[in-house]
Amino acid sequence: MVRAQALLGHTLGEVAAALGGRIDGESRSLKGRAGDLVERALGASAGSAAEPDFPALGIELKTIPVDERGSVSESTFVCTLQLARIADERWADSWVRRKLSCVLWVPVDAAPRPLTERRIGRARLWRPSPDEEVALKQDYDELAGRIGLGEIADLTAHTGRCLQIRPKGPDGSARTTALGPAGELVEVMPRGFYLRSSFTSALLQHA
Repeated sequence: MVRAQALLGHTLGEVAAALGGRIDGESRSLKGRAGDLVERALGASAGSAAEPDFPALGIELKTIPVDERGSVSESTFVCTLQLARIADERWADSWVRRKLSCVLWVPVDAAPRPLTERRIGRARLWRPSPDEEVALKQDYDELAGRIGLGEIADLTAHTGRCLQIRPKGPDGSARTTALGPAGELVEVMPRGFYLRSSFTSALLQHA
């Protein structure tokens, strides 16, 4: 937390320079570049493994773009789905719950300015409250249950109050397997769990 709070008010360009690198000042891509920089600054080590970014601490790191009022400007990726197995995985043992059990949120200015000039906000350490845990579990159970029934094609980003499922892949040609309506395996685009911006805005403002 000392390291995270030390980033407050610094630009991404300043952080990159302190780490011995630089970023394209005209780039508009915020999520990936900001996330990489903050991970390096704080020493995150898990990468894409199915565990928190700081394994020894059990803490997941999420950089999150916010506007001038502190509202989150887009949904937040949590993890990918194992579509063929998700119906057999309970919320208590799920990858998404492990990722969300303790999160260090690091807000980053999402204003339309060069990436190097965007500033880092105050980091917040969050654990789901009992009410938030219930809401997340309800969404997970609904989404996982419908996938298990072969309804993957009917699920859209509108399903779920806190969690949602959206396509997640390098491009539109990526494919994985899921259960179809008759129990057969079908090819579909990979999917990921995301937190709705309304949910993350509320928890950041509460924190």
